[in-house]
Amino acid sequence: MPRALLALAIGAFGIGTSEFVIMGMLPQVAAEFSVSVAAVGILISAYALGVVLGAPTLTALGVRFTPRQTLIALMVVFTVGNALSALAPSYETLMAARVITALAHGSFFGVGAVAARALVPREKGTQAISLMFVGLTLANVVGVPIGTFVGQEVSWRLVFAGAGVIGLLTIGGLVAWMPRVAGAPTDLRQELGAFRRRQVWTTLAVTTIGFAALFSVYSYITPILTDLSGVPEGAVPFLLALFGVGTTVGTLLGGRLGDRYGFVFVTVGLLATAALLVVFTFVVVVPVVAVVLLVLFGAITFSGGPVVQNRAIEAAQVQGGSLVSAANQGAFNAANALGAALGAATLDAGWGYRAPMWVGAVLALLGAVLSVAVVRDQRAEAARESARVEPATTAAVRAA
Repeated sequence: MPRALLALAIGAFGIGTSEFVIMGMLPQVAAEFSVSVAAVGILISAYALGVVLGAPTLTALGVRFTPRQTLIALMVVFTVGNALSALAPSYETLMAARVITALAHGSFFGVGAVAARALVPREKGTQAISLMFVGLTLANVVGVPIGTFVGQEVSWRLVFAGAGVIGLLTIGGLVAWMPRVAGAPTDLRQELGAFRRRQVWTTLAVTTIGFAALFSVYSYITPILTDLSGVPEGAVPFLLALFGVGTTVGTLLGGRLGDRYGFVFVTVGLLATAALLVVFTFVVVVPVVAVVLLVLFGAITFSGGPVVQNRAIEAAQVQGGSLVSAANQGAFNAANALGAALGAATLDAGWGYRAPMWVGAVLALLGAVLSVAVVRDQRAEAARESARVEPATTAAVRAA
């Protein structure tokens, strides 16, 4: 695999660490600025707003440039945002800095996925995307725990400074390793035209509905483990790290198997997710079994991520496809919001902590149904391409 994929993975690692590490440093930030923990929690929402605003806006602005140029510019934004966060003299400045940092998030993954596919043969596109995404999963296994420790024991400012250094390393890697021919400038009108294709919307629907199953459960995994499984609260961070290991393994496997089996792999994965969550509701009271299923849950759900991302770009059927790719990143964030909200609704109704698992099972089944439409579209496109190639081949043979 090209070294440029390492640069993309490093960037994904930095983004993932910067996004999630704030959750473990809320008291420290609140104490320094003399505000409430709840006020600092708004920084998380501010970051999410930055992702929503930045993904379509910066991607649209970047279509006139090569992916290499756009990715470097996005990492500059990310690095500046983290530097401002580390130096922020006030709470308001820190909030603005977090929004600036977040602007690069969705666009980096969207444009990065397009660049990753351009670095390898078409039949290895999903695997290339998975190698970039694995940087994000490793952030939750390594970056966030280390960053949280440093933020709590030394200084939260040092954590954001470290994220800025990762941004500089990514810029260096992109400059040194990303080929100038990894993609080309495109036309915004052409990119927007891709959204007229039904295949694009069905793929985005699978991302939004199917992956909401993950977040309907994971958003409440701590009380599920402590209240239902009887796991000690102190053991939860270790179990979440195991979950992160599962997501990393799943992402890598998804890259390889997705290239081999296409979107059928996503359909099977969603059906397996639904079945696993149904089983989970019955065996969650057995701690060892619950932990094993938690790791499997992470592996299965994350294995479909690179496949869906690759399919979104293919469904656009335009040169580039960065805008659709970024939109799929937005769909992942929509899945996060949808799954967490539906899970919260069941808890507010008093149905207990098993209810989010049932919600996840239903969402996974709905996602599997939608994925069947994507598989049909994929096979229809392959048949049309074969029909175009066959006459040309026949004519060439006759001419010879």
